[in-house]
Amino acid sequence: MESTNTFENNSNIIWSKGEITYEERCKHMKQKGLVIWFTGLSGSGKSTIAIKAENELIKQGKVVYRLDGDNLRYGLNSDLGFTQDDREENIRRISEVSALFKDAGIITLVSSISPYRKMREFARKKCGKDDFIEVYVKADIKTCIDRDPKGLYRKVIDGEIKNFTGISSPYEEPHNPELVLNTSKMTIEESVKEVLYLITNKM
Repeated sequence: MESTNTFENNSNIIWSKGEITYEERCKHMKQKGLVIWFTGLSGSGKSTIAIKAENELIKQGKVVYRLDGDNLRYGLNSDLGFTQDDREENIRRISEVSALFKDAGIITLVSSISPYRKMREFARKKCGKDDFIEVYVKADIKTCIDRDPKGLYRKVIDGEIKNFTGISSPYEEPHNPELVLNTSKMTIEESVKEVLYLITNKM
């Protein structure tokens, strides 16, 4: 992936280091910063599980925020399309934002298809492997088409959408995710319970 960061090699850009450490922020927040990265096909249940998990974590008194891939395309990533380069840049930006949220001591729930392994590994490295949980929300393509919550698969079938992940664009399944949620067989409640258990053990 070619970097779009025009400041990357500018020696005049210097990181501004504050006086408060990550550990001090975590102590103040009474929690550890974590990034839970939900990946999977459209319609697999990523956003639904993240929404329910966020609600439960808030009830527990945790500081949590949800970064949804579609929501970010309304603003931060509104200039990006769906070519491979644009998809990679999309995940690069989400990774950078997630790392900042984690550094603030926030439990960050990312729901994004993120089809390429190398970019999910980029996210893990950027956020820190000890504070990163990859959750593969697994559902076969037939189940996703049957659900079609956003009506996207219908548009693909009708020829209105090109480069659609899982059909005309590849999705690379995770090799070693921390958690696999097979939503073709599991309920949303069961899936959320698994996510919360994993987060609790990470805290």
